Amino acid sequence: MIGLAKRVTRLLSIGETSMGSEGSRVVVPRNFRLLEELERGEKGIGDVTVSYGMDDADDIYMQSWTGTIIGPPNTVHEGRIYQLKLFCGKDYPENPPAVRFQTRINMTCVNQETGVVEPSLLPMLADWQREYTMEDILTQLKKEMMSPQNRKLTQPPEGNEDARMDQKVLAFRCCIL
Repeated sequence: MIGLAKRVTRLLSIGETSMGSEGSRVVVPRNFRLLEELERGEKGIGDVTVSYGMDDADDIYMQSWTGTIIGPPNTVHEGRIYQLKLFCGKDYPENPPAVRFQTRINMTCVNQETGVVEPSLLPMLADWQREYTMEDILTQLKKEMMSPQNRKLTQPPEGNEDARMDQKVLAFRCCIL
């Protein structure tokens, strides 16, 4: 099915250049775009220090994604593995996904309490363009880890991911107790 989506996406992009009039273009539908991103993520195409994939295979709207960033060398993040959640609303890719670190991290663009990446503090999210992808976001966050203002910030101790559980998991645990 993913191969089919790629072929349809290619056909649409071919149609985009061959259909004619200046300024008009065919916009690739959301689900085809997400299928293409899923295929890239599953095949590990691109930056090998970031990865991403569907959070729930039964999510027919392809909204909930998981990302991973391996901390860059020569920073306080070196050797750490950061888990993130990305939520692509129905208006993605016209608008950016919501991004939240599951792993606790100290960065200037991340809310320390919630782990949410603040769109106004990460230029890529603030100036979102339809062509940007989830891989681009993860790669940009990795670059942000290497920036002078983040590369030496004291980090929370490792192994404290429970402090920032998914709301579904938290609700489930509350029901069991």
